[in-house]
Amino acid sequence: MRDLAPRGWAHPLLVLYCAANDLGRTRVGITVSSRVGNAVVRNRVRRRLREALRERFVRLPQGADILVTARPASATATWAELCMAIDVVLNRAAVSQQ
Repeated sequence: MRDLAPRGWAHPLLVLYCAANDLGRTRVGITVSSRVGNAVVRNRVRRRLREALRERFVRLPQGADILVTARPASATATWAELCMAIDVVLNRAAVSQQ
């Protein structure tokens, strides 16, 4: 991880925001606005993003606040596309410690 000044990295399916915290542990947040779809669609997108991030949580640095914001295209994305989008933005942000 290079620098954890508050920054954002965009992908057509989602946006990743990252900032340092003083807690010594990583916190992850997920937001899905009503532009993505109705409640059923938003909850499905939220569950899928939560699972994809859970699988990658051990690679995230300690002491970071990470926020993932879903874009409307994420409602129709496949599981593989969502996972690839998360990997792309994590690598672009150099947050993922592989």
